[in-house]
Amino acid sequence: MKKRNALILALIVLGLFFFASPVSAGIKDIPAGGTVFIGEQGLDISGITGAAAVDLGWWASGAVIDTTSADSIINVPDPKNFYVTPSVYTGTWYKLPAKTPVFNVAAPQLDIKVEDTTVNVDVTDKWVPTDDELQFRIETNLVPISQRGGGNPITIKVQSPNGAVYTSLVDNAGNPTSIVDYPITSTPQSTGSIWGTANRALYPPGTYTIWAESNVNSPSVPLCASRKISLLNQDQNPLIVNKGYVTNPSTQITLVSTTKIITTAPTTAPTTLQTPPPTIAVPTILPETTVAVTEIPTTPLPTPTPTKSPGFEASIVVVAWIFGLVLFLKKQ
Repeated sequence: MKKRNALILALIVLGLFFFASPVSAGIKDIPAGGTVFIGEQGLDISGITGAAAVDLGWWASGAVIDTTSADSIINVPDPKNFYVTPSVYTGTWYKLPAKTPVFNVAAPQLDIKVEDTTVNVDVTDKWVPTDDELQFRIETNLVPISQRGGGNPITIKVQSPNGAVYTSLVDNAGNPTSIVDYPITSTPQSTGSIWGTANRALYPPGTYTIWAESNVNSPSVPLCASRKISLLNQDQNPLIVNKGYVTNPSTQITLVSTTKIITTAPTTAPTTLQTPPPTIAVPTILPETTVAVTEIPTTPLPTPTPTKSPGFEASIVVVAWIFGLVLFLKKQ
């Protein structure tokens, strides 16, 4: 009896020790120097700052922290329930007045793409043939969350043409995969071929809307969401105009080849139909017009007689008289 009581007491003590032992770090527990993201709620930073209210300071890039005051200060009344508000600057925050680093703040980023693994093609915002298998490629800076412990849940949203949102997808072999709280541990990270479009009952032809959400806060309050992308699932390439697509899996698809017909000109002129020759416009010729031409006479004009200066002849007579008088005197 005593041994039995001693065994029960030992089990009780062991149970109390188990429940009193520290709980392993979870997704909300922030290690010293860890990264938190704008919008995260309910974080526990008490392991760095202590449980009492604390002031945190932020300095702009390039500032000398040791000799200057903080450019921004926030008060955290409950370090076990810390909310990273949108007004918090990105970068390193320090505990005041000690100026010791507490954590880094970053803006969350999340993006998703769709890849056709049957033909190894990115089909984001494009068309995929029915019967092909698909995978998702997730790119994010939220990987540090997975390093805290407790995972890094990302939910992939796939909305059907009729508006329903899937919680899991089935590949062509019939294997289901949950797309709620999908763990992300690296970037980029691929899900593998988890979506097979061959099951037309589950995935009818039409346009699907796809996006991703981070659920580190809660499923009802996502931390962030990616852009929404589209995917057209149908049998026929949409670039083939007015062909439509097959919605009944039992319908046989008939491929119609298009033949280009080239018509050559006949070697002999047709005998029954004659093409009238083209009408050639004849220019109108104006009548000749007679123009009277006046001839210029060719008889040369009379040469004008030079005009003598007045008194020219009288001057000659005087000179001659003087010349004769000089000869006469010489003789005398």
